[in-house]
Amino acid sequence: MTGDEIIKVFEQTGVILRGHFRLTTGRHSDTFLQCSQVMQYPSQASKICDELARLFDDTKVDLVAGPAMGGIVLAYEVARALGARTIFAERENGKMAFRRGFVVRPGEAVLLVEDAVTTGGSVNEVAEAVTQAGGRVAGVGALVDRSGGKVSFGVPFKPLIVMDIKSYSPAECPMCRDGLPVTLPKSAQA
Repeated sequence: MTGDEIIKVFEQTGVILRGHFRLTTGRHSDTFLQCSQVMQYPSQASKICDELARLFDDTKVDLVAGPAMGGIVLAYEVARALGARTIFAERENGKMAFRRGFVVRPGEAVLLVEDAVTTGGSVNEVAEAVTQAGGRVAGVGALVDRSGGKVSFGVPFKPLIVMDIKSYSPAECPMCRDGLPVTLPKSAQA
């Protein structure tokens, strides 16, 4: 699939939203990516996840891990495509951790996946949990790099598409200055 084909699927499945949004980082944007929308269509989701997995065909991957919630189905589908095991991390006492009996075995090569990366905060938290468990982060994959290529993880980072979506601090937000109401998309559509 080309980048344009992926964007077309995202538009058809309601991934790309326009308005005035407060992101999980606290920043504001006129565009929000609700990547979970594509995951409700298994045939589309598997095609997109297969494409993401293909980017790591040349990487040794024992385990695919992602942050809850956005990374659960994504990690599962990418692991299926790569023939690897999969787990997910979730917040425990404000920090990403592996729960539910999930373990990272010492020395395992772990591919981290995320739906959309803006600052890389969630990925870095999961990477820390992997490292603390004795695993090795082999790479990071994402459906969308919305940082415009500015984020780095110190390992190969391979997004399916890169979008330069502007975000603003609330004090600098032009939509706030115009009095447009802000939407909290993750909590409102959870």
